[in-house]
Amino acid sequence: MKLIVIGHGMVGHKFLETLYADAGASAFEVTVLCEEPRPAYDRVHLSEFFAGRSADQLSLVAPGFFERPGLTLKLDAKAVAVDRAARTVTLADGEVLGYDKLVFATGSSPFVPPVPGRERAGCFVYRTIEDLEAMLAHGATARSGVVIGGGLLGLECAKALRDMQLETHVVEFAPRLMAVQVDELGGRMLRSHIEALGVTVHTQKNTLRIVDGESALHRMEFADGSVLETDMIVFSAGIRPRDELARACGLELGPRGGIAIDDACVASDPDVYAIGECAAWQGQTFGLVAPGYDMARTVARALLGQAGTFGGADMSTKLKLMGVDVASIGDAHAATPGSRSFQFSDERKRVYKKIVVSDCGKRLLGAVLVGDAAEYGSLLQAMLNGLRLPAAPEFLILPAGEGGARPAIGVDALPATAQVCSCNAVSKGTILDAVAGGACDIAAVKACTNAGTACGGCVPLVNQIMKAEMLQRGLAVSNHLCEHFPYSRQELHHLVRVGGLRSFGELLHKHGKGLGCDICKPVAANILASAWNDFVLKPEHASLQDSNDYFLGNIQKDGSYSVVPRMPGGEVTPDGLIAVGQVAKKYGLYTKITGGARVDMFGARVDQLPAIWEELIAAGFESGHAYGKSLRTVKSCVGSTWCRYGVGDSMAFGVALENRYKGLRAPHKIKFGVSGCTRECAEAQGKDVGLIATDKGWNLYVCGNGGMKPRHAELLASNLDEAAVVRLVDRFLMFYVRTADRLQRTSTWRANLDTELENGLDYLKQVVVEDSLGLAAELEADMQRVVDSYADEWKNAVEDPAVRARFRSFVNSDQHDDNVVFMPERGQVRPATPEERRFIPITRTA
Repeated sequence: MKLIVIGHGMVGHKFLETLYADAGASAFEVTVLCEEPRPAYDRVHLSEFFAGRSADQLSLVAPGFFERPGLTLKLDAKAVAVDRAARTVTLADGEVLGYDKLVFATGSSPFVPPVPGRERAGCFVYRTIEDLEAMLAHGATARSGVVIGGGLLGLECAKALRDMQLETHVVEFAPRLMAVQVDELGGRMLRSHIEALGVTVHTQKNTLRIVDGESALHRMEFADGSVLETDMIVFSAGIRPRDELARACGLELGPRGGIAIDDACVASDPDVYAIGECAAWQGQTFGLVAPGYDMARTVARALLGQAGTFGGADMSTKLKLMGVDVASIGDAHAATPGSRSFQFSDERKRVYKKIVVSDCGKRLLGAVLVGDAAEYGSLLQAMLNGLRLPAAPEFLILPAGEGGARPAIGVDALPATAQVCSCNAVSKGTILDAVAGGACDIAAVKACTNAGTACGGCVPLVNQIMKAEMLQRGLAVSNHLCEHFPYSRQELHHLVRVGGLRSFGELLHKHGKGLGCDICKPVAANILASAWNDFVLKPEHASLQDSNDYFLGNIQKDGSYSVVPRMPGGEVTPDGLIAVGQVAKKYGLYTKITGGARVDMFGARVDQLPAIWEELIAAGFESGHAYGKSLRTVKSCVGSTWCRYGVGDSMAFGVALENRYKGLRAPHKIKFGVSGCTRECAEAQGKDVGLIATDKGWNLYVCGNGGMKPRHAELLASNLDEAAVVRLVDRFLMFYVRTADRLQRTSTWRANLDTELENGLDYLKQVVVEDSLGLAAELEADMQRVVDSYADEWKNAVEDPAVRARFRSFVNSDQHDDNVVFMPERGQVRPATPEERRFIPITRTA
């Protein structure tokens, strides 16, 4: 049987994969017509092309796929006519091919509004790799770019323009971004995220025409009388089904376009099928890849004589747009009669969450998540499977209260029929069967079920189901760091210490495979630093660091860096304050007292950092490690030295503790608090390590956190003298460093102990205070080695010419970054907005 597939995009290739996964495919002679010069590639991750991912890396075609007998792929092969009576397809070069069955997988084309000037040079659409290559070529000489369209694709395109280092604007006709997926409050929160990333958003803008600009290539004129000049315009205002061939050959179309299909994806001609964005099922077209994949499987199975129908698709979606989590589930706009909604908004952290429930409050109808979509998987399954909600459903999206956990919809509640991976139609039951068959890590589950191999959004839920089933079967649950190391962070730390490994290369050679990744490299760098305390920017370590550690400063939203000198215990001399002020004034830095009681200076260019550090070092300061997973601050009150209520010298002890632990690298940042009496002015019970003086000595509290998920610290030991405090803190910190997971705060580490043991606090007391494991001397010795080997990282950096040479804005030029500009505010400076950078470029004097 001769089969022609018109189109070889993601859905077309999924059809071929499904067909050729069955031995029955040998009965077909298949010709695939691909209009583009390359076979199918991943359009979902198309923006990664601008971040350096090549066309080959985006390819979806496995090596050798088209070497099968009876399968032919024609590239640059545009179909121009279909003769249904003669059952032929004519190509642009005149070739005529016959078929018995025909599959349309022509996808969609970008919608370009009929705006005069849309065909000018420097105007683009965002659809194919060729489009992206043209954008890159033009962008090399452009300073600014505008995306017309603030939907999913528009924001993806905005990220691409930002990756090209262009001043970026998004112009949207609707009153908010992503108007289809998110509600008004969600749109407002999303906008604040996008603008914080340096993109200027213009909503309720109707573009009338595009003409020559005065200060840029184009001038966009809007219906409200405003204008916007830019060097580059990209249209991303939606898509339209590619149904022109079907229209010309007389196939029925949907009311809003698209090839009309039935539940078997058959068009109005029984020998013709349509799948993906070109198809209209019950008048509806689908712009997501998952429904297209479902159609592809339906048609492949039908041709193989197997049962299967397409019954529509849930349009819930989760994306990461410019690094911002955004998710929309079901009835996000609460359109269902009688529905009620619960909303949580934290504008400081830019997090917005809403759930829509039935009038009885027992079923989830929809949800919107912006800024944090951690609950997406469980909420989606609750909606799809009609799971009964807890009595207080609002707590599903509210932050956990002090000492309590939020109610959860566990994976055990999901039926076996629950679809976990919509891209590849993988149910919970299929994953359970995979675990029963021996698939006991996420890679194995992916390999035998295909779950999580497309968009990847379901991987966290797949992992939860896999681990829950493994525990149910009494199997050991893998906690491998990543695909390159079959070990947990705890195990890697042990291997480094016992093996005396001093570099990532040694660690990878002896215990890993491949080249490493963005997960294992920073973890290895952190482990090596905590074990040996080597300088993090030594040649063998530098490439492993994230951007903050690589430049020994926190990068800010505008690309500048902060400088935070250490002020142990919050103590600083008048001369020290004067020196800090002089440095800040000389380099035009914004200054602020931090929550940890020290001075933070913002706005340093990367090329200025070594000079700033040199002046601070000369004044007696050193790095405050505000950029590192390490001890940040020891907050203290003045204690018995000055305060009439003080019973302990919290000031002197706080200074001593900060000087002792200032060189320690840990899985996450560490903060101390030392209070001179029970009035607790230093807030010690909200810190990783807290000390409160009493008339009997010091009380030691651990594992507190005052951040995103506040946790009250717990009493580890009481009535201690200072020497005993140091011994116990040495043991506690080194035990944490050895056993915590990557990026795990002490509060989370402590909470996990309760999930693994009957009483985590008792266990911690036994190990740290009672030395139940016999590790006390070893832990203390490890800490002493860190203390003895301490060296100031800023000093190392400025004294090493090779390291110092790294501190420049551009690898091939000594020029400054002109995008780092400031505006005056309240007697200081702040980052300029994109609009201010365009019209009032202001630079500092130094």
